[in-house]
Amino acid sequence: ERPVHFPGRRQTRRCCCRLWKTRRWRRERGLWWRVNVRRERKMDDDRILERERLQIEQIRELDFEELQVEEVEDQTDSDEDDDDLAAIHSTSHAPVSDNHGADELVFNPALASLHTYLGEVEDTQNRLDFVDGGTVLKLPLFYLEGVVLFPEATLPLKIFQSSFLAALERALNQANAPSTIGVIRVYREGTQFKYANVGTTAEIRQYRRLGDGSFNVITRGQQRFRLKRRWTDVEGFPCGEVQIIDEDLPLRTPRDAFGKLVPLSNVRGRHNLSAMSLSTPLRDTDEQSVANSEESFESALSPTEKRLHYSAVDSIMDDWTSSDDDQVVNTSDIQSSGSNPYSSRSTGCLASGQDNGKGQDGQSPNGKTPVSQGKCQKQNRLTSFRENTDLTRFRMAPRAYWPFWAYRMYDSYCLAQRAADLWKQIVGVPNMEAFVNKPDILSFSIASKIPVSESIRQELLELDGVSYRLQREIELLESFDRVRCKHCQTVIARRSDMLVMSSDGPLGAYVNPYGYVHEIMTFYKANDIALTGRPVKKDSWFPGYAWTIANCATCETQLGWLFTATNKKLKPSSFWAVRSSQVADDML
Repeated sequence: ERPVHFPGRRQTRRCCCRLWKTRRWRRERGLWWRVNVRRERKMDDDRILERERLQIEQIRELDFEELQVEEVEDQTDSDEDDDDLAAIHSTSHAPVSDNHGADELVFNPALASLHTYLGEVEDTQNRLDFVDGGTVLKLPLFYLEGVVLFPEATLPLKIFQSSFLAALERALNQANAPSTIGVIRVYREGTQFKYANVGTTAEIRQYRRLGDGSFNVITRGQQRFRLKRRWTDVEGFPCGEVQIIDEDLPLRTPRDAFGKLVPLSNVRGRHNLSAMSLSTPLRDTDEQSVANSEESFESALSPTEKRLHYSAVDSIMDDWTSSDDDQVVNTSDIQSSGSNPYSSRSTGCLASGQDNGKGQDGQSPNGKTPVSQGKCQKQNRLTSFRENTDLTRFRMAPRAYWPFWAYRMYDSYCLAQRAADLWKQIVGVPNMEAFVNKPDILSFSIASKIPVSESIRQELLELDGVSYRLQREIELLESFDRVRCKHCQTVIARRSDMLVMSSDGPLGAYVNPYGYVHEIMTFYKANDIALTGRPVKKDSWFPGYAWTIANCATCETQLGWLFTATNKKLKPSSFWAVRSSQVADDML
């Protein structure tokens, strides 16, 4: 066996020191490791906290940036509103608010009539002047459902179909009628489409070619026409041969239907009657109508017609004086005119008429026959009428063939004044007083703006004669009270709810991004309408407003849109736009 060597004291001490150092080293290492682990963990925690803090700060910065963006957008919108929406009160039928704050903005109706949603447009160079009535033209036709275009009315178009693009190119370049198209109303009867026989030529005033090849166009109505025939061009767009309607001149009331009555002694003196009828002063209330008359009634008559006219006047005066006693004016009710130039003309007849007894042989005591006595009695009644009647009370007595009120029923200028007064009372905007002296323009202007159904407006377009059109418009203005749904007859709005949001009036035409043209009437309040979808700001017809689709709550037909202000300061805060094509003809 190998002998066992026991370590000495020194060797044992070395071993113990080595062991102690090893253990110490291990303790220190473990402590360092634990410290490092803890430190690393702490650093990791710090890194995590730092990362989280950075993320939180980034999120906050993003939120802050979004808030800043929203504030900038709001500020931009406010600046745009300050630029576009002038703080002026719009003169409308129903004011939105009686008291506007100093910081409130009121929508400027002139913005809607500019059709700013179409973007910038350029003016056309070649334009067609008004052509004579009866002229036949060949024009590209635009069939528009639910749209009736009148002369002097604005019609926006958005064209992107290839066939209609070719039609527009043809219209811009054609020689016989440059920059002119024909607009025809299309309507449905069951499952079939019907075309109106009367339309309006539209002059292309402004247009813009977009990058995708489509066109934004603004046209203006020119003249009415009758559609003679229509066909489809080789390029695929509709064309038609149209005849321009010869518009009649406004009717005038004859001058001699008004004024002071000519003295009765001169009624049978035809030359004196003609002279005095042209020189007698006229009534103040009829000065406007007389001023509009170019020639008097009598001056336009031929000699034969004048003889018939004077004989008719003579017969009227004879009827006044030779009728029964109940037709004679009561002297107690009418003041005497004082001195009368006729009192000395038939004194003999008065004296002879005092004794009504008859003598022998059928003669009167003064020796006159019954025939001559009857004439004398007739003369006595005429003399009594002249002596006891104030002729100034008969200022309105007619000297024309018909009474004055019969002429006024068809006087275009009297009708124009009445229609303008009704428009001012019921609608208000725009002011029609400037067109009173132009009844033909006034009749088309009211027809293009009156808030009625499309079929009634087509009826107004087809009426020939300024007086007849004005009479119909007066009737519509007086009877217009309620707006009903075309399909279920539900009352949507009333006349008192009407609101004018465009300088063109309470009714105007607008085009959507898909090229559909809608004629809408605006109201500040509507009934029985349900909204669909969320408000949309894009392509709004009214700057500063977002639109929402509005359907009839009863039949679910799309009636129009609700427009709500995107700026809280903008007034009105909301309004309704109803399509005229969905309005019933019954307006009562």
